[in-house]
Amino acid sequence: MKPNIIFVFSDQQRWDTCGCYGQKLPVTPNLDRLAAEGTRFENAFTCQPVCGPARAALQSGLWPSETDCYKNHRHLPRDLEHTLAKELKKSGYSTGYIGKWHLASGPNENAPGFDPDYRIYPIPEELRAGYDYWLAADALEFTSHSYDGHMFDTDNNLRFFPNKKYRVDVQTDWVLDYLETRKDADNPYFLFISYLEPHHQNDHVCYEGPTGSKKKFANYEIPGDLAGLPGDWTENYPDYLGCCNSLDENVGRIRAKIEEMGQSENTLIIYTSDHGSHFRTRNAEYKRSCHDGCLRIPMIAWGPGFEGGQTTGKFANLLDIPKTILKAADAEIPASWRGQPLQDAFDENKTWRDVHFAQLSESQTGRCIRTSKWKYSVRADSAGDIGKNSPVYYDDFLYDLENDPFEHKNLIKKPEYGQIRKELKDVLLREIKIAEDETPEIREKF
Repeated sequence: MKPNIIFVFSDQQRWDTCGCYGQKLPVTPNLDRLAAEGTRFENAFTCQPVCGPARAALQSGLWPSETDCYKNHRHLPRDLEHTLAKELKKSGYSTGYIGKWHLASGPNENAPGFDPDYRIYPIPEELRAGYDYWLAADALEFTSHSYDGHMFDTDNNLRFFPNKKYRVDVQTDWVLDYLETRKDADNPYFLFISYLEPHHQNDHVCYEGPTGSKKKFANYEIPGDLAGLPGDWTENYPDYLGCCNSLDENVGRIRAKIEEMGQSENTLIIYTSDHGSHFRTRNAEYKRSCHDGCLRIPMIAWGPGFEGGQTTGKFANLLDIPKTILKAADAEIPASWRGQPLQDAFDENKTWRDVHFAQLSESQTGRCIRTSKWKYSVRADSAGDIGKNSPVYYDDFLYDLENDPFEHKNLIKKPEYGQIRKELKDVLLREIKIAEDETPEIREKF
C-alpha cells in the first residue's frame, strides 16, 4: 500500500531554530517529537540559498542551473518532462499544492517582453508543474502580510485570509480542508505545503511573528554566527522565532488531523526549508552566501521508512528530496534526476557523499563546498546581471569549521593554507563537473 506523503516546506528557516538541533527555548515541540519518533538529518543543506532556485530543484529534481532557474523570477520550463507532481501522478497519486510557488514569474521565451507579473496575478495551469489541486500565490509576500492577504485557487479565484488571523494558521486551515477531502479516497495523495514563514515581510522590511512574539521569545541565546556582527538580528530574532513557533504549532495540527483520519500509520511527513537566514551579517540581506547561517536547514522525516528516532550526520542535500519522495511512493525515478534518496543514507551497501556542493547566485555567481572540516567558496568577477555559471572563478572564503564553527575567520589569504586551498579547489572542480558538466578555472585574487 503506497503511503500518503505530506511535504512541509518553510521559507528561510535556520536549522538551529529547532529544539532537536539545539534551540534552548520551547520553539518547536511538535517538530522535536517528530524527530524523536522519526528521522533527523543533522547535516542538511540547501543546494542554493535563494527561494526560486531551491524550489525549482525540488520540483524538477535538477540543479537550478539545469532548468535555467538559477535566480528568482525564472519560471520552470513549460515543457519540462519530469516534475515531482507528474511522476507521482504516473504512480497513482492525487497531487496538491498549497502556499508559495515562486516558479512562475519570469521572462516569456515565446514572446517579446515579459509574462504578466505572476508574483501578484494568478498562475496559469501550464506553469504549475502538473499539480491537480492548487491553492497558491507565486510570491506570497507580494499578495499578503502576516494578518491579511490572499491566494488563488485551482480556477484562479481569489481566496482571502479571514480578518485578524495569522497567515500560517489560515494556510493550515486550508490544508486541513484539503486533507478532509482525502479521508475516504481510494488512491494515495501527495500534498506539498509551502509556507512563507519565517521569511521577512519585504515591504515592511522585518520579520513578522504572531502578536506577542517579541515578548515570548525575548530571552533567546544569540546564535554563534551572529554574535558580534552587525545586522538586524537584534530587533528581528524574537519575531523570527515566533514565526518558527507558529509553524511548529501548525505541524502539530496537521499531525493531529491525519491521526483523526486514521492515516498516521501510512503517512510520511517530511519537513525542511529552502535555506536559512544570516540576518544581514554576511551581505546586504538575508541569504545568498556560502555561510551555514543560510546554507544549513532543518530536515526531519517521520513515517514509513523513517521510523525509530534515527539520526545521521551524513550530508543531506535539498536536492535529495525529490528522489526520496519517489522512492517512498515506489515510483520510477527519472534517470536525469540528481541527488540521492535519503533512504540510502541508512543502507550500508550504498555509497554516500562526504562533501556538500552548492550553487550561489544573485549576490554573486559563486560555487562552494562544505566538508566536515572545511568550507571553501569561490565567486566570479562579474557585474550587472548575475549569470548561472562562469568560465573563471576566484578564491573568496575558506573556513576551518572544526576550529571556527561559526565562520568568523576567513583564511583564504593566509599563505600557510595554500595546500589546503589547492586540495579543496580540486574537489570543488570535481563537483562542478558532476553538476554542470563544466570545467571552469579557479584563480587566486590576492
